[in-house]
Amino acid sequence: MSTREMLAISALAAGAIASWYLGRPQAEEVTATPAIGNEQRGYYLKSARILGTSPSGELLYELRAREAEQLGETSVSFTDVRINYSPQSDVPWSVDADTATVFADEKRVLLEGHVRAISTEGFSGGDTEIRTEYLDIYPEDFLAETDQRVQIRFGTRSLTATGMMASLRENQVRLKSNVHGKFAP
Repeated sequence: MSTREMLAISALAAGAIASWYLGRPQAEEVTATPAIGNEQRGYYLKSARILGTSPSGELLYELRAREAEQLGETSVSFTDVRINYSPQSDVPWSVDADTATVFADEKRVLLEGHVRAISTEGFSGGDTEIRTEYLDIYPEDFLAETDQRVQIRFGTRSLTATGMMASLRENQVRLKSNVHGKFAP
C-alpha cells in the first residue's frame, strides 16, 4: 500500500469517527416536553344530556345540548340548549337558548343568545313566553333572573321591561324596571 492510499484510508476513518462522535446523543441533553396550560381542552361531547337531581336523588330537570365542551377546570359550555323540568318537580316551564355555561362551583346556569322560556300553564290559561338575550337560571331552586331587556307574551298581550326575576315553580314573574305593555281588547 502506498503512502497516498494510507493517508486516504486514515482520512476516511477519521471522518467516520468524527461524524459518529458529533451525531451521538449527548448525555446531558434534556428533551423538552410541552407545558400543560390553559389552552389545553378537556372533554368534548355531542348530544349531551345532564340530569339534575334533588338531595334525595329524585329527577328535577334535564339539560340537553347539541354539543358540550369543558372549558378549563371550572366550567362547561353547551350549544343549542334545552332545559326541561321533570313532571315530579311540578314546574310548567321549559327553557332553550343558543348557548349555556355551567360553572363547577355554582348552582347557576348562564344562558345566552335567543333565550326563550315557555310555560304551558301561563296566565289566562294560555301559553306564556319570555324572551331575552341573557338569563341566569338556578334550576335546582326553580329561579331565573336577568338584568337585560325582556319581552313577555301571553295571548295577544305583550310586556317589555328591563330586568326580571321569575319563580318557575310558583309560576310568578316580577319585572324590575322600565315596564311597558300592549294589551289588545
